[in-house]
Amino acid sequence: MEKDFLENRLNINRRRFLSRLSLGIGSVALGSLLIPDLFSGKGDEAEADFIPGIPNFAPKAKRVIYLFQDGAPSQLESFDYKPKLREMMGQELPASVRGNQILTGMTAKQASFPLVGSFYDFKQYGESRAWISDMFPHIGKIADDICIIRSLNTDAINHDPALTFFQTGAQQGNRPSMGSWVSYGLGSENKNLPAFTVLLSKGKGNGQGVYSKLWSNGFLDSIHQGVQFSSGEDPILYLNDPEGLNRHERRKMLDKLAELNDMNYKEFGDPEINTKVQQYEMAYRMQTAVPEIMDVSKESDDIVKMYGPECLIPGTYAANCLLARKLSENGVRFVQLYHQGWDQHSNLPQEMAGQAKDVDQASAALVTDLKQRGLLDETLVIWGGEFGRTNYSQGKLEKANYGRDHHPRCFSIWMAGGGIKPGIVYGETDEFGYNIVKDPVHVHDFHATILNQLGIDHKKLTFKSQGRRYRLTDVAGNVVKGIIA
Repeated sequence: MEKDFLENRLNINRRRFLSRLSLGIGSVALGSLLIPDLFSGKGDEAEADFIPGIPNFAPKAKRVIYLFQDGAPSQLESFDYKPKLREMMGQELPASVRGNQILTGMTAKQASFPLVGSFYDFKQYGESRAWISDMFPHIGKIADDICIIRSLNTDAINHDPALTFFQTGAQQGNRPSMGSWVSYGLGSENKNLPAFTVLLSKGKGNGQGVYSKLWSNGFLDSIHQGVQFSSGEDPILYLNDPEGLNRHERRKMLDKLAELNDMNYKEFGDPEINTKVQQYEMAYRMQTAVPEIMDVSKESDDIVKMYGPECLIPGTYAANCLLARKLSENGVRFVQLYHQGWDQHSNLPQEMAGQAKDVDQASAALVTDLKQRGLLDETLVIWGGEFGRTNYSQGKLEKANYGRDHHPRCFSIWMAGGGIKPGIVYGETDEFGYNIVKDPVHVHDFHATILNQLGIDHKKLTFKSQGRRYRLTDVAGNVVKGIIA
């Protein structure tokens, strides 16, 4: 893979050099052309450092499946075991631990902040001896295949900005999503499928909404927008031919439309015109590819048993995990799942148990399925939400009933495959699960690391819009080398 990458990189640089010579720039400009070192990373970023479709260096992963748990699952009931909280159940959160942490309006005026330990027990799994909640026994069985990061932290304390931040690298809207950046940076492996797809499901718990800005292309060409698959009769809306229009007639119509659009492009020079033509052609090719991808009838009984019976019910989390595997193995670069229902401000023991049951088996099955197909090494799987949960109870604390407020200062996610070290726990929080004490990982670091595994230098993946250069990691971010194999 590394040899092929270097040859491709050299060939594309040769082509760019020759194409610029063919523009008749002249000998003076030729001297300036040679100033940026195409291999050193110096000079204009967009011209010298990054070429769409070609990684900056040999990648360890070809594609990403992001299992986003919308609403923020509690790390204290999942992957960050804190027995101290059980010992001090009902006692006040020490002021020295809380420090100057900003609270939401939902708990800022509480008279007290009683500590609450997990209602559920934890066990150690695998050779890594990772502590995982009893609510996630299937994920426990793949403990040696995953890397648990307990030291994620974010800047946002409310759902909308936090969710947007994780997906786009900014708390404001109108920025390209991570999947769009990857599509722009690497393109698609399959000309019959989009580079970036989106799948939605909803659990039994209290849900936070998801919205199209999370998979928007922002200021990038619209060809990089996430394509949403639905659970209805038509998995992609408006993909099928209108009634009375056969395949041959549609082909003729698209050819004539392309001619008209080409005339418009020559007159106005708007690149979005060409993007529309590409989208029409993609839709035409997807008419054949998508039905085959959506068909799960050929999956073996062992696969159905592995994911669970709900994998045969379109729109469920299990069905979307299975579909994510099928999309990924067919060359989709970035598959984004959103599973809603993790916002447990009250009744957490009951609600979170239902949510965990929704996702535990299928999440573990996806990793196992990719591994047995030889795809896990080249596929990066990510599981986690937008922030964590407080170690104190929101509202009244009862023995079997409590809630937790938002906590951006520290929380847990896990990653698997794609060149990430398996069977490790990275980062550490204090005994109260309130502050990070070792190896913090910010959202920008998280993004930088994902791009790194795909062979992209996050500082070089830039796009100029409205007079400035933007990137997924803004002006921050460091690759988390401690989790890379």
